[in-house]
Amino acid sequence: MPGRQELPSTLERSSRDAQRTWIKAHDSAVDQYGEGERAHRVAYAALKHTHEKVGDHWERKEGGRKGPSDPQSARPRQQRGGVDEQATKEHLYDLARQLDIDGRSRMSKPELLDAIRKANRSRTRESRTS
Repeated sequence: MPGRQELPSTLERSSRDAQRTWIKAHDSAVDQYGEGERAHRVAYAALKHTHEKVGDHWERKEGGRKGPSDPQSARPRQQRGGVDEQATKEHLYDLARQLDIDGRSRMSKPELLDAIRKANRSRTRESRTS
C-alpha cells in the first residue's frame, strides 16, 4: 500500500481516521494519476474535508462538520495550512488556547486564523527535527 509508506509526519501523529482518509485518497490518486506530487495534493484535499491541522497533527473538524477547510482547497497549489476557515471564532479561540498563542483574547477571527497557521507550521517544524 503506497500511501502507508508515504504517510507525512503530521499524519503519523494523527488519529487512525485521519491516516485512513489520507491513505485511501492517496492510493486512489496514485491509481488514477500515478505516483508523485499530484497524488499527495489529492490526498490532502480529501483530508481537509473532514479534518483540520492543529499544531503538528490533524484533528476532526468541530462538530464533525464536513466540507473544504478554505476556499482555496479546491486549488491544491495554494495551500492554506489546513485551518478550517469556516469554524466559529470560539472554536478558533479554543485551538489558539490549546496551541498556547499569546494575545488570543484580543484577536479577530482572521488574526486567529493567521496565528494558528503560524503555530501549526512552527510545531510541525519542531516535530520534524526532534
